[in-house]
Amino acid sequence: MTLKELAVRLECRLEGDGTIEITGVAGLEQAAAGDVTFFSNPRYTGALVSTRASAVIAADDAPAAPCAVLRTRHPYLAFAKAVEILAPEVHPAPGVHPLAWIGAGVTLGEGVSIGPFVAVGDGASIGERTVVYPHASIGAGARIGANCVIRARVSVRERVQLGRRVVLQDGAVIGSDGYGFARRPDGTHHKIPQTGAVVIDDDVEVGANVTIDRPAVGETRIGAGTKIDNLVQIAHGVQIGRDVLIAAQTGIAGSTVIEDRVTIGGQVGIAGHITVGRGSTLAGQSGVTNSVDPGTFVTGYPAIPNREWLKASTVFKKLPELRRTVADLERRIAELEAALARRPMP
Repeated sequence: MTLKELAVRLECRLEGDGTIEITGVAGLEQAAAGDVTFFSNPRYTGALVSTRASAVIAADDAPAAPCAVLRTRHPYLAFAKAVEILAPEVHPAPGVHPLAWIGAGVTLGEGVSIGPFVAVGDGASIGERTVVYPHASIGAGARIGANCVIRARVSVRERVQLGRRVVLQDGAVIGSDGYGFARRPDGTHHKIPQTGAVVIDDDVEVGANVTIDRPAVGETRIGAGTKIDNLVQIAHGVQIGRDVLIAAQTGIAGSTVIEDRVTIGGQVGIAGHITVGRGSTLAGQSGVTNSVDPGTFVTGYPAIPNREWLKASTVFKKLPELRRTVADLERRIAELEAALARRPMP
C-alpha cells in the first residue's frame, strides 16, 4: 500500500512523498526501506534522526525526520492501527478439526474454528467466527460470544460466560475453584463448593497463565474493555469495572471491587473486601490493604498517597543518620543529667 493510502486509513496528515510503497512496520532502530515506524518519546530523538524507515508516525509537534512523516495527535494509537493493517493476524480456517471432541447439544456459530485436541463440553455455545486453538478445554454449559480468540491450553470451565471479542492468551484458566474452606472443630478444613459464575464482558483481553476464580455463590465479573497482563490472580467474587489495566503478577483477593478505569502496576497485592475507586492508580509492588478513594495515586506497603510515600522514602534513606543523631543526643542528655545530679543542692 502507498503511504498516502495508509495516511488516509490512519487519519494522519502526510508530510512527504505519498507514492512510497509501505510493506511493513518496525521499531525506529530496526526499520528499513519500506517500513513505517513511530516516534513518541523524546528519549529516542537520536534514533529518529538516524532511522532508515520510509516513514514515521509522530505527533504534530515532533521534530523533523529524515523520511516522510505521518502527523497525528495520537502516534502510538496510530501505530497500533498500522500494525493491524500491515501485519494482520492470521487465524485458522473455519471448521472443526477431526481430532477435536464436541459434546452433546453444543451450538457452534457460523465460521467457528475448533483446533485439534480441543474438548467442548455438553451444552456449550460458541459464537460466530470464534477461534479455539489446540488443547483448549471448554466446559459444559459455557457461553462464548462472537469473534473471540481462545489460545492453546486455555481452560474455560463449566458455565463461564464470555462476551464478544474476548481474547484469552495461552494457559489462562477461567472459572477455577475459589479458595474457600471452612474450619472443622478438629482444626482440619472442609472445602466449600464453588458453584458461582464467572462473567467476562466484551473486549476483554486476559494474559497468559492468568487465573480467574469462581465464587461459592454469586459471580466474579470482569468489565468490558479491561486488559489483564500475564500471571495475574483474580480471586472469587471480585468485581472489576470497565477499561481497567492490570499488569503482571498482580493478586486480587476475594470480594474486592475494582471500579472503572483503574490502573494497577505489576506485582501489586490487593486485600479482600475493599474497594479501589474509579480512575485510581496503584504503583507497582504496592500492598493495598484498605479501600482507595477515586482518582488517588497510591504507592508502597501499606499503600499510601504517592506524595506522602515520596516524602517517607526520602526520610527512610536518612534513617541511619537520624539514628546516629538521636543516639548522640541521648548520650549528651545523659551526661547533662549526670552532671546535674553531682551538683550539690543549694
